[in-house]
Amino acid sequence: MSDQAVMSDHKPNRLERQLAQLDSVPGFARQWFQSVVLRRAVPFTGTAGLDFIEMGTGRVEIGIKNEKKVQNHIGGVHASAMNLLAETATGMVVGMNVRDDCIPLAKELKMAFRKRATGALRAVATLSDEQRTAMRASDKGEVNVAVTVTDEAGINPVECEFVWAWIPSGPRK
Repeated sequence: MSDQAVMSDHKPNRLERQLAQLDSVPGFARQWFQSVVLRRAVPFTGTAGLDFIEMGTGRVEIGIKNEKKVQNHIGGVHASAMNLLAETATGMVVGMNVRDDCIPLAKELKMAFRKRATGALRAVATLSDEQRTAMRASDKGEVNVAVTVTDEAGINPVECEFVWAWIPSGPRK
């Protein structure tokens, strides 16, 4: 089932509806406006300067420049900034799919640092059609979100595993 087929089977959630409002922005400025809107929604992403490159129900891509404010002692992107990048990408793809009556919660993460990162980084998080369908069908559950972090040299400096849960947003019973 394609991304569009899955999307046609559901009512867009709050995040999708908010991002759809940017469709009227000229194409050359849309990504910039999208990043501004999302940075305001999650202020720490703005502090780190994350760039929201692609936001879809099946795939989210986010970048971070290797700037002084996010660098470690050897001039690369700091481990905590790499974690923020991967966590935000996985959280956003979950957020694009979770029902309006639910909230997403990070449940578990694992990061293994494999190589020294070179330059800017990008994280791509994806959900399968089956995972997205399950999220829309239930008010509670968890999902293992695939994410790949790549540097400017095309190397994957870290291997990540993120588990996200979603629960009803109302008062706990």
